[in-house]
Amino acid sequence: MSFRTLSFRMPARSPARSSASSPSGHASASGPSGRGLPGGGALPILAAASLWGTTGTVRTFADGASSLSVAAMRIVLGGLVLLASAALSRGGAARRGAGLRRLAADRRARPLVLLGAAAIIVYQTAFFVAAARTGVAVATIVTIGSAPAFAGLIGIAARRAAPSRRWTLATAAAVAGCALLVGGGADAGADPAGIALAALAGLAYAAYTTATSVLITRGGDERAVAGTVFGVAAVPLLPVLPFAGSGWILTGSGALIAGYLGVVATGGAYLLFARGLRTTPATAATTLTLAEPAVAAVLGVVLLGEHLGALALAGLALLAAALVPLVLPARK
Repeated sequence: MSFRTLSFRMPARSPARSSASSPSGHASASGPSGRGLPGGGALPILAAASLWGTTGTVRTFADGASSLSVAAMRIVLGGLVLLASAALSRGGAARRGAGLRRLAADRRARPLVLLGAAAIIVYQTAFFVAAARTGVAVATIVTIGSAPAFAGLIGIAARRAAPSRRWTLATAAAVAGCALLVGGGADAGADPAGIALAALAGLAYAAYTTATSVLITRGGDERAVAGTVFGVAAVPLLPVLPFAGSGWILTGSGALIAGYLGVVATGGAYLLFARGLRTTPATAATTLTLAEPAVAAVLGVVLLGEHLGALALAGLALLAAALVPLVLPARK
């Protein structure tokens, strides 16, 4: 499927900011209940989801590219971009790469970094295997549709707080719209093992989002968090690239496609995503990323000549309407 601008140096935590996170480091001002969702945080996440939605269309132009080579390339190249961005960024009087050094010195952050990196690898691997077994349509809807539910369950377990009615209704409507959009009119088979792997991918994506959200709301620099997590995830995938059918990257068009997928749709998108997580809870963030299949569907119609039936169009409208409450600020 699943980083920034402005100031990247987090000031010292103060009592005024203590309401932004709980003692455990989880967001609670907007928390799993979804109260106080700021449009400013939701918009970068929607932008990230829109970039992710372009990857399927762009990948169709990469002749001879295997799913494994695309996944490994995106994580490795995206990780390099994110690490470079974190190493070169600074805020105020801070030295370049200060966020990376603070994160590396924080022993409490290491388990979350490893969890996020493992979740990224599991997500990519499980999703592509699921797509091969049960079809792209079914794998996509199970993965993307289950992620918000898993994020809500993780939020409940970690924060002992029930999601609000606003988040629950918006998520239910968005998942329903996504199901209509992806599966409407499609004659897709359902393989039990493939569905289980797709659900595992959804769980892994929700785990990545939650781990990253905790690191950022604790005061971590978003570029440093995204760069470190992807950098760690890229290490075990480096040996995979030469054996994953990556020859397509060496062609002229392949290099351009790899550059877009790795630099823009992975590095840039996850920087936007991490930026949004500073003020948007993980539960709402995973729901907002349901915009990804909507963008993919529109591009398929406009650029690839695909056709959307009435059911799919209804799902697209329902999905768009469901995301509006999560973008608009909640009343205090």
